[in-house]
Amino acid sequence: MLIDFDNIKEIAIPGMNNGTGTMTAKMYMDKQGKIIPCSIHPGSSIGLHRHETSDDINYVLSGTGKAICDGQEELLRAGTCHVCKKGSEHSIINTGKDDLVLLTIVVER
Repeated sequence: MLIDFDNIKEIAIPGMNNGTGTMTAKMYMDKQGKIIPCSIHPGSSIGLHRHETSDDINYVLSGTGKAICDGQEELLRAGTCHVCKKGSEHSIINTGKDDLVLLTIVVER
């Protein structure tokens, strides 16, 4: 299966999960999960939310930020990967001056 993200429309999402600011994303979704190249813009965040049915894998392509997962803070930079396992809760915050660019994979289980 080939997914061509050049043919998927980018959407703006203000206040994702009651976070701040805006992020942009291209989303591929099916019943097994999601693949989401996205950018959390400077000063923006994804609000605290729980993953009841899925693992959420966030590979950092560029930028800096932090994730807070089950109360533990993790620093994010290019080359790091934040994983929020099923049953955990997390938020992701852009702490830098540039976009925090992620490739997010959500695996339903």
